[in-house]
Amino acid sequence: MATSTTITVSGMTCGHCVASVKEEVGALPGVTSVDVDLESGRVTVDSEGPLSREQLDAAVAEAGYEIVA
Repeated sequence: MATSTTITVSGMTCGHCVASVKEEVGALPGVTSVDVDLESGRVTVDSEGPLSREQLDAAVAEAGYEIVA
């Protein structure tokens, strides 16, 4: 069942930031696409199934950023 999840990531300031988040989140199992809006910090993740907050937190942290509530 395809799922779309939107999170807000703090600290992104440039295209490199966007690329880092896309790379790490995109590497999660089942992720089919990652769309990042730099201005708002919103990240929309499409996946084959639900992703846990822990998975997303870990991927965003690996990129050097954090999810804000």
